[in-house]
Amino acid sequence: MKVTNIPFMAMRKIVAVFSLALILISLGSLATKGLQFGLDFTGGTLIEVEYKEAPQLDDVRTLLGENGYDDVVVQNFGSPTDVVVRMANSYTATLGDEVLVTLQNHGATDVTLQRSEFVGAQVGEELREQGGLGMLLALAIVMIYVAVRFQFKFSVASVAALVHDVIITLGFFSIFEVEFDLTVLAALLAVVGYSLNDTIVVCDRIRENFRIMRDTTPYDLVNESINQTLGRTLITSLTTLFVLVVLFVAGGEAIHNFSMALLVGIVIGTYSSIFVAANLLLAMKVTREDLIPTPKEELEDDLP
Repeated sequence: MKVTNIPFMAMRKIVAVFSLALILISLGSLATKGLQFGLDFTGGTLIEVEYKEAPQLDDVRTLLGENGYDDVVVQNFGSPTDVVVRMANSYTATLGDEVLVTLQNHGATDVTLQRSEFVGAQVGEELREQGGLGMLLALAIVMIYVAVRFQFKFSVASVAALVHDVIITLGFFSIFEVEFDLTVLAALLAVVGYSLNDTIVVCDRIRENFRIMRDTTPYDLVNESINQTLGRTLITSLTTLFVLVVLFVAGGEAIHNFSMALLVGIVIGTYSSIFVAANLLLAMKVTREDLIPTPKEELEDDLP
């Protein structure tokens, strides 16, 4: 594959300002608007109904929304005729029957109520805490791994790039008020793994080039390393994006937000792999000497 010669690091100051702006906008939105947590986190009502023939889920969703039911999520459950409805409406003993009447009054005569129950907010609070702890633990393990595998400056740059990706992805969901549920949390963890993999590839090439290109400045070496890995980075990202676009368009409501989070995260992760981590390495003045192991001092015999 032909190696490009794009001056990525010549744009490092513009890129740094752009990334900082995205982070500040994301943090501002998260601080003022927060995230639109789904029923997995906030609690609500879960109703299961069974149709004689498989319904159109979009029609069921629209019907319930038009009749005053809030934040309705409609999904198949086990089979095309079994439908689970989750909503933010406070649970009452008659809510399931009311939903059933709404469905029956609009032509769905062959539908029966299977169950109606409350999903507690306490479960949601525990999920939020555990999800946040899982994210922090993942970042801590990444930092330790990269510090051992490469060097401390590489560790800081890699983790900073991952934090950059997570904050901007969360900011996207906050700004556009997209529901944040457990599938989105799973997608965020997947983004961390994907972005780390790309960043490690670039860092590994930088380390190898420090051993080979002895007469090259760190600025030119980092730029050359990014160009050498650019083809691999773009091919991996584009093939993944093709699959995610198909899932986003045709995957249905159940994985809509999941695929959206991955789409945003992989675009940002690819950008950070090319620009952010390498930019931070130059800002920390990485040199060839940083990668040379410290020689052990030889013990001298104290003999007369």
